[in-house]
Amino acid sequence: MNHPSFCIATAIWSEDHDALRAVRSAVFIDEQSVPKSEEWDGLDPHCEHVLARDEHGNPIGCGRLSPDGRIGRMAVLATWRGHAVGKALLAHLVNRARQQNWCAVVLGSQTHALGFYTHAGFIAYGDTYIDAGIPHRMMRRTLEPVTGQQSVAPLQQCQTRHDTLAALARRLEECQHRLSVFTRDLDPGFLDTSSIVLQLRQIALGGRGAEVRMLIQDPESVQRHGHPLLELIQRLPTAMRVRVPVEKEDLANPAAFLLNDHQGFLWRQRGYRFEAQTSASAPQRHAELSSYFDQVWEHAVPAVQFRALGL
Repeated sequence: MNHPSFCIATAIWSEDHDALRAVRSAVFIDEQSVPKSEEWDGLDPHCEHVLARDEHGNPIGCGRLSPDGRIGRMAVLATWRGHAVGKALLAHLVNRARQQNWCAVVLGSQTHALGFYTHAGFIAYGDTYIDAGIPHRMMRRTLEPVTGQQSVAPLQQCQTRHDTLAALARRLEECQHRLSVFTRDLDPGFLDTSSIVLQLRQIALGGRGAEVRMLIQDPESVQRHGHPLLELIQRLPTAMRVRVPVEKEDLANPAAFLLNDHQGFLWRQRGYRFEAQTSASAPQRHAELSSYFDQVWEHAVPAVQFRALGL
């Protein structure tokens, strides 16, 4: 897309990194005092980039779309602000996500820019947080799928507990009424985190039709060591339903996973580790995991161990 004074084009990091670095250094490092170690996070070679240039070919703005469906590094030189450069950059990135049939895109907006992104169709969620010393809020925009195709979000690989916990929070934020959880012992380090417990409570109290189904392989361990979800399970038995698998192969399954009602999932091949795969919308993978969960659920027995807790 073109403008009388500037043009927007896809950029390739290996070829255009000097131009992209020039804009981001001027805006984030020099102007906003973002530490270099935080600005250059190592993700750039794996992202799609967009670059705005003036009529002389000088870089004046940029942005990127990461593999996990997140728009970021939106920057426009100070002398070019107010000339619709940021609007054009954002539209380009949103269109790229739509062309790939993603169901949504998210971004972390500096609080002073909330109005700009709201005008572009993004909705803020969650509390204000600090990133590089600057207040931010998360924002999300749902994308209409290409006609005749299912909406698909990119698959994200989580390599650290922090990343997996953040992805877990996003899948819970996207859930409206129904959630399915397959776990050995309610995943200490994840499902016992105070913010996650609060999100699960909000889903369970979501009104008519709200249901959190949990398949717990080792309820005795949960009872023995305690867990902040136990009180919630005891007090909301119709919304927080817990069963125990009975088949040996299901009891021995080392995986842990979570499914929401927006075709999103988070799956850990080894439930005792933090590495995970996740997506906001993966119809085929979600269907596979849902089919397995439903089969196990049908033959599982109620977790009577929790009824005797006397909470």
